[in-house]
Amino acid sequence: MPLSRRSFLATAAVSPLVSPSLGLPSADPSYAADPARFEPWIEVDSAALRANVAVLWELAGGRPIMAVVKNNGYGLGIRAVARPLDADPRVSGFGVVKVAEALALRDAGVRKPILLLALFDAADGEELVRRGITLSLGVPDIGARVAKATTGAGRSARGQFYIDTGMSRMGLPYHTALPILRDLSRQPRLEITGMMTELAEEPEFDAEQVRRLSTLAAEARAAGVTTGPLHAASSHAVFNRKETLLDAVRPGISLFGAYPTDDGSERSIAALTVAFRLKARVVRVEQLRSGDTVSYGRRFKAESPTWVATVPIGHADGYPRSAVRGGQMLIGGRPYPVVGAVSASHAIVNLGAATAVKVGDVAIVLGPDHAAIHPNTLAGTTGISVYDVLMHLSPSLPRIG
Repeated sequence: MPLSRRSFLATAAVSPLVSPSLGLPSADPSYAADPARFEPWIEVDSAALRANVAVLWELAGGRPIMAVVKNNGYGLGIRAVARPLDADPRVSGFGVVKVAEALALRDAGVRKPILLLALFDAADGEELVRRGITLSLGVPDIGARVAKATTGAGRSARGQFYIDTGMSRMGLPYHTALPILRDLSRQPRLEITGMMTELAEEPEFDAEQVRRLSTLAAEARAAGVTTGPLHAASSHAVFNRKETLLDAVRPGISLFGAYPTDDGSERSIAALTVAFRLKARVVRVEQLRSGDTVSYGRRFKAESPTWVATVPIGHADGYPRSAVRGGQMLIGGRPYPVVGAVSASHAIVNLGAATAVKVGDVAIVLGPDHAAIHPNTLAGTTGISVYDVLMHLSPSLPRIG
């Protein structure tokens, strides 16, 4: 029996899957200033990005920062976030997980090292080497892959040892890696620039993972293998695991002003600034009568005369369906609750018994301007991950920044 539209809306629980498209729409500041434009957009705040880099750099004791801008710059637009970060001397380089992202950074003029935190195939290897992308060395046959890529590109490659110390996701298992590291160290046209692992974000085990990485690095160095700097610490570790900081750190989401724990508990350690604003203009303002209802399934009912506003942003844009469980938007400096249902392209906010809101007013859906629209607030009140709040923002949204 086919699902009805109502049943689909009631039962669908999967956020939209967003491909990190790199043909991203861009817009100049006039886009935001044009009151005739009613599609949502994202503004990236370069000054806030740099302020967050400064905070993380201090927390990391002045260690170099590899800025992880994977998955389309955590949803904000990889080019928009990379340009200001590339200019910051505290940022030593970038980490991405898609070949297209690595190449897009080079196309955008990024000069600093770019580490591909993923495996590459033969078709991509030559181009990655030719463009100076640092390769992850994390599978047993990586030597042959690198040799083929460097031969085809006619130049040397840079690579970093990728070690699995207990996540069992990617990398060479730490207890069997040493012979492979020795073989790679003898390979012509390959310069080793680092050794890394990923942490499970569990206190005692994180410390054990760092011990495993450090032990392997010491054994490799004793065998004449150059390891380069060691790094493991994500945003979570920079805030919470000082013993994992090693030689460099690898934060991601906190560069953009979100705390790695959904409830934002790290704000008591150091203050970050949300480095973007998700905005849209109000397209409809209407007064409901007592008893009038809102959205599919009539999920909100006015108990008395109530003003509501329609904002043209929905789950197809990455704004979660669950925002009706406590999400708010800021209009004219005041937060208003989301009511009814978040549909594909629209959300409705309750303006109360009286309002000055009008069509064309800007609604700030996420941003730094009020605690109610902080990404961690939306995550905490709706029960979704703060990573989903950012990473599911649609690539089709214009980015200004």
